[in-house]
Amino acid sequence: MFSSLNDTVKLNDGLEMQRVGLGLYLVEEGSDTENSVRWAMEAGYRLVDTAAFYGNEGGVGKGIRQSGVPREQVFITTKLWNTDHGYESTIKSCEQSLRLLNTDYIDLYLIHWPGLNRDDRMATWEAFLKLRDQQKVRSVGVSNFKVHHIEDLIKTHGVVPAVDQVELHPFNAQRELRQYAESKDIVITSWGPLLHGHLNELPIEVEDIGKKYGKTKAQVVLRWHLQSGVTIIPKSIRRQRIIENADIFDFTLSDEDMSVIDGLNKDKRFGSDPDEMVFGFVNI
Repeated sequence: MFSSLNDTVKLNDGLEMQRVGLGLYLVEEGSDTENSVRWAMEAGYRLVDTAAFYGNEGGVGKGIRQSGVPREQVFITTKLWNTDHGYESTIKSCEQSLRLLNTDYIDLYLIHWPGLNRDDRMATWEAFLKLRDQQKVRSVGVSNFKVHHIEDLIKTHGVVPAVDQVELHPFNAQRELRQYAESKDIVITSWGPLLHGHLNELPIEVEDIGKKYGKTKAQVVLRWHLQSGVTIIPKSIRRQRIIENADIFDFTLSDEDMSVIDGLNKDKRFGSDPDEMVFGFVNI
């Protein structure tokens, strides 16, 4: 069970995606991005997560090429930003991402936020399906979508997203969404799995759990995600931290340990509520 960075989960369209990847949220374009991607590839990562909004797709493409890992062995996720919702603008934004990444296809393309305009959201999803049909993207999914957003997509277009990437961590366990996603065969990916920079707010019990296994609090939390059935994209620009975040396959949390961390849920977000996030940069 969860033996290495090579572990994958099968998406509902048949594509295999790694359970652990490198997050690049707002990592600066240039050497920070290129080095992080290259170090991750050296450490065995094969999933890289970026977004148009992060402004570092070009660095991701360069880092992958510098690593020497063949493109077909790397799983690239990127996302459409809010101001590009709509059919034609989605097509143009995807083409721009393809150019910056210097690739012929994107493995997983996500709508970054649902936004408040339903018509634009539906037109965007229609464009996503077209891009998939054209093989410019292999899988289509969403990010920061609640149950009602996903239900609306399915009812309107009849296509279930492969992935929903959301804020999920011990303080915001997203239980209702996870149960729904399981019923629809949607993979949940956690952004900010290490509490989006608030790891120090965890109680001492988590550190004590780590001591039993010779692991850090961060490693315990990342392992909790995996054993909860959640895929993760922890972010770091530090080589040693990137390596440490991958060192979570040589121990298994006991049922008691899992219960302790499960009990920390407060339904607390550090980022924005998707029902309120429109087009601006709002605490994400």
